[in-house]
Amino acid sequence: MTTRTTKFPPIIPKIPQLLHGADYNPDQWQKYPDVLEEDIRLMKLSGSNLMSVGIFAWVSLEPEEGVFTFGWLDQVLDRFAANGIYAMLATPSGARPAWMSAKYPEVLRVGPNGIRNLHGARHNHCFSSPVYREKVALINAKLAERYSSHPAVIGWHISNEYGGECYCDYCQEAFRGWVRSRYGTLEALNDAWWTTFWSHTYTDWSQIEPPTYRGENAVHGMNLDWKRFVTDQTVDFFKHEVKAIRQLDASLPVTTNFMLDFEPLNYWKFKDELDVVSWDAYPSWHEYKDNAELAAFIALNHDVFRSLKGGKPFMLMESTPSMTNWQPISKLKKPGMHMLASLQAVAHGADTVQYFQWRKSRGSSEKLHGAVVDHVGHEHTRVFRDVTEVGQSLAKLADVAGTSVSPETALIYDWENRWAIKDAQGPRNAGIHYEETVRKHYRALWELGVPVDVIDSDCSFDGYKLLIAPMLYMVRPGVGERIEAFVKGGGTFVGTYWSGIADDHDLCFLNGFPGPLRQTLGIWSEEIDSLYDDETNTAVMKAGNALQLEGCYELHELCDLIHLEGAEALAEYGSDFYAGRPALTVNRLGSGQAYYIAARYKEPFYDDFYSRLIRQAGIKRVIETDLPSGVTAQLRTDGVHDYVFVQNFSGGGQQITLDTASYSDMLTGETLGPNTELHLPLYGIRILKRKSAEE
Repeated sequence: MTTRTTKFPPIIPKIPQLLHGADYNPDQWQKYPDVLEEDIRLMKLSGSNLMSVGIFAWVSLEPEEGVFTFGWLDQVLDRFAANGIYAMLATPSGARPAWMSAKYPEVLRVGPNGIRNLHGARHNHCFSSPVYREKVALINAKLAERYSSHPAVIGWHISNEYGGECYCDYCQEAFRGWVRSRYGTLEALNDAWWTTFWSHTYTDWSQIEPPTYRGENAVHGMNLDWKRFVTDQTVDFFKHEVKAIRQLDASLPVTTNFMLDFEPLNYWKFKDELDVVSWDAYPSWHEYKDNAELAAFIALNHDVFRSLKGGKPFMLMESTPSMTNWQPISKLKKPGMHMLASLQAVAHGADTVQYFQWRKSRGSSEKLHGAVVDHVGHEHTRVFRDVTEVGQSLAKLADVAGTSVSPETALIYDWENRWAIKDAQGPRNAGIHYEETVRKHYRALWELGVPVDVIDSDCSFDGYKLLIAPMLYMVRPGVGERIEAFVKGGGTFVGTYWSGIADDHDLCFLNGFPGPLRQTLGIWSEEIDSLYDDETNTAVMKAGNALQLEGCYELHELCDLIHLEGAEALAEYGSDFYAGRPALTVNRLGSGQAYYIAARYKEPFYDDFYSRLIRQAGIKRVIETDLPSGVTAQLRTDGVHDYVFVQNFSGGGQQITLDTASYSDMLTGETLGPNTELHLPLYGIRILKRKSAEE
């Protein structure tokens, strides 16, 4: 496979290995003095070596304004150091003490209804509030001054799961400042927002307010900029937190834990501020007999977070070792699933497996959330055994730490495009299904065992052979030109219906869709037909087409009516007034080619399409063999050895035949020769080592 970087430095320089641990909340157990020593015994027993500490501990650190009590945390970290356990020390900004809300109500958020929240919950704070910023900087500096050189502390866990927005006067004024900086003049702003629509032209900066249901919300350029502002304001608050630490400690890495497919914040805007990416994964396993659909979605998210830092290994900061308490159905993991799900993260680039939480809280909202240590308080539980087994396996996989994935394929899943496409008001308000479309393209590659980087449209396309951009409605400046250069340089590009519609202000392109992609794709999109839920059409493959696809495929929801402008039709519509018009095309440009999928296809189209396309593009699968549905193979490599993760998310046991390489099983030590029949039990995973093809 094409290798860009094969080995990264350790994500945590102090301990260059795969890490195992959990969120630990000793501040909740200060009145139970025996708990700490018992927890340390159990941590060592389970093979846990890393705890995130102090995430919501502000009131235990500062019970009164200006009164700091660090003794309990001193004791925890000292006992960690004496027992070979490490800590990601958290800043406590995720939830402020009641005394602060009472004395400084401005720290509390104001909702879109204009009403200030009461004290409570978490993340209920204003990122613009000068008082809150002052208090956060003070507590962070106190922590850095006291603990940055502590032998147990190996990194900083900044806040927790950032999210939310505020409509207070501070935030409204900050938004006005943000748009003024972006546009410079009201004339430029009005042009970008197309405010002549409904006579919404602004004549003074003071007239600009955030979009809400109480006021303006039909100016799509404004809606988009508000989302950008919320992300930028959150990033600025993150930088403010880090600055308070960096002034006293510039050596330890910083992270903050992201969330599953979290739409409100564009995580790409954080990438340059983070030393390492971390995220929290809580799949709802076992909702259906076949877990493959969910597994592919979680894999996509792992790939997003790995791609944020250019392929650098990430941290699985939170996962549940058993069940959650907040999902509609809090399902237990069946035997084998905890190992499979944990090592799935490692397969996609995680160098840690961590849990929420270490010990169950005795009361409040997370008292029934899964944990390594249950209320019974000892190790004689199924969950503790599962966790210990993962710890033992991670110890055997030490060589995997720091290795890369190095895909030849990239899929564009763009936050700003997602915001714009869902706000566009058409063509299918009953469900535009952008996310589901991305997942269909990704799953076909996942089933084939083809590693994928999941990137933003502003990322570099260098080093990839195949670039896929489902529903790239928004094409920001320069992106279309870079896609065209990618194809001319020999790359294969896949675009779809409802692409090239609007620019970065959500203004429609003039001179024909798909805008800046028109020359690359060699088509002009005249209209798009939105189908009712009970309507379908067909795509009839043309005889002798370049992909050698045969027969018909069923279409639904969206059908693009296009004209060929240099492209070749591979399939045509089978019915309706546009029967005979192109439904799938290819355009040869320079040394490469660009495919256009003009309609929303049903399965098995994507499996068939990509199985042929990757062969044509010369993209290698992790294992050159047929994989049963629900079984995938993922790869990490250091350029000398490949580490192959074969995972079974189907509803039963499976068998595959290995290719012509020789393998060794990293968990069992078994040697597997070429063409060996490999058995995968239900929820089974095999981790195989072979010589790298690049060696």
